[in-house]
Amino acid sequence: MIDRLRAIQREKQTALCVGLDPDPERLPAPLRDGRLLTDAVREFCATIVEATAPYACAFKPNFAFFEALGPAGLTVLDQVTAAIPDDCLLIGDAKRGDIGNSARFYARSIYEDLGFDACTVSPYLGRDSLAPFLEYEDRCTFVLARTSNDGAADLQEACTCDGTPLYRHVARRVAEWSADADGTAGLVVGATAPSALAELRADAPALPFLVPGVGAQGGDPAAVMDAAATDEGLVLVNSSRSILYAAEGADYADAAAEAARTLRDALND
Repeated sequence: MIDRLRAIQREKQTALCVGLDPDPERLPAPLRDGRLLTDAVREFCATIVEATAPYACAFKPNFAFFEALGPAGLTVLDQVTAAIPDDCLLIGDAKRGDIGNSARFYARSIYEDLGFDACTVSPYLGRDSLAPFLEYEDRCTFVLARTSNDGAADLQEACTCDGTPLYRHVARRVAEWSADADGTAGLVVGATAPSALAELRADAPALPFLVPGVGAQGGDPAAVMDAAATDEGLVLVNSSRSILYAAEGADYADAAAEAARTLRDALND
């Protein structure tokens, strides 16, 4: 998968990943016309994908927003992923993390049944909770290391292990586990902490990074690329709300495309 991502980024000249977080309360006015919520979410996401795909190398549907639609949510998720073009990777933002036997079925669901190229997982339960995901060749499992939210300070920074912050310990362990795995591991590292990005790139020079927090959370594109982008270590920079909700009216797709293009250019610069 890493070779494919490298080829896509080179061909399309973009490190942008567009997050698909369809909040029913923020859908554009033209979609709130009495139609079924599932239909509105499906149309919204499909339109966003079509508008922003020229500027993106990946899309990241957030499972929470689809699961909240009830039993039909997985059907909508499947329909949305079917609309994503072949020249973009598909990342499942599921943040799974459970004991090995449960993790095996989570991995099967995401990688086999739903056909995602990558997903996000939590490392809190240790290596055996990640191992089933790392058994899949040509898949990348992004492990939460130093996240973009304020609560990252509560455990990831405050707790230490062998004298280093927990997030750096996670990164070093994940790099070791990835080296022995059939699949590839990566790290989720928030754009809101560029110093942590630089530390983790030093700790894990070859792992791909998925970087949320640019846009609505205030992360700086230039700081992200300076800290984390190297020839060896690929970077995917995710933006969700600032692209999805760039406009509230009938021009929402055009506004999303412009926001995606602007961020793509900022990352390239």
